[in-house]
Parts: sequence; structure tokens; C-alpha cells
Amino acid sequence: MAYAFLNLGSNMGEKALNLEKGLNLLAGFGVKVVMKSGIYETEPWGEKNQSSFLNQVVKVETDLSPVSLVNICLEVERQLGRIESIKWGPRIMDVDVLFYEDQIVNKSPNCVIPHYLMHKRKFVLVPLNEIAGDMVHPVLGKTVAVMMDECDDRSWIKKV
Repeated sequence: MAYAFLNLGSNMGEKALNLEKGLNLLAGFGVKVVMKSGIYETEPWGEKNQSSFLNQVVKVETDLSPVSLVNICLEVERQLGRIESIKWGPRIMDVDVLFYEDQIVNKSPNCVIPHYLMHKRKFVLVPLNEIAGDMVHPVLGKTVAVMMDECDDRSWIKKV
């Protein structure tokens, strides 16, 4: 089995319940959660005029390929009612593949691993650092802890 790290986020409806539902749907597709960060309330990134998010990073084990895992994440978003309307806008569920082992994958705009913006986002780096601070970004050659220290994102974030 391969391991991967996923970021789940929600800022619509019952946010904490949405995260739980997302994890349950992932499990139904054979994606086994083996470690979870705490849940963090975070300021919206990009489009600021919206409700705060709840975010959580999980380490998973899977037999899926990187492309299949990305597609399953998109399916989980769809099943929970996500409708893409505004880039970086409100969403009931967002599931991003941050890392897939130490692989570099660039198959399409929807399938870029490691996630191309993760090193610029505190809402990803803080929970990821909690469970994988020593993970090395295969493109940047920096640990998650170093990326977090160097991140210029000044958005607020608090553990709930």
C-alpha cells in the first residue's frame, strides 16, 4: 500500500460534520486513514469574503494510483454537494492530495502532486506539520516544518 497526505476543508453548512462525512466516503473507496491532525478553523485564502473554514490533514494508505486517488477526492467532493462557482470560493467540501509518497505527478490541471500551492498556505502547512513535519517536499527539497517557518501567509488559524 502507498501512503498519501490529504487536506480536507469545509466552510459551508455543518463544517465539522462535512469533514467527518468526507473521511467516511474516502474509507468507502478503500482509502484508509492512519493518522489525523487536529481540526483548525482558518481564515479563507484567496477569496476573503466568505465564512471561515475548518481544515484537517490526514495521512492515508491506499492501493489507488495517484491519478485515481485525485479522482476519488473529486468524487467525494461531488457526493457531498460541492459546486465550483468561484475560484477559491465557498465550498461544502474540498479534498486535495498534498503528497503521494515522494512522487512528483503532473498529469493535468486537476492532478498535480505535490499540491502546487501547499507551501504558500498556512491552513495546509500547520496541520500537515502536526503529523508530518519531517516530510520532505520532493520538488522544493524542504521539510514541511521549514516550509511552514518560511511561509509568508499571514492568515489567522486556530486549533479547535
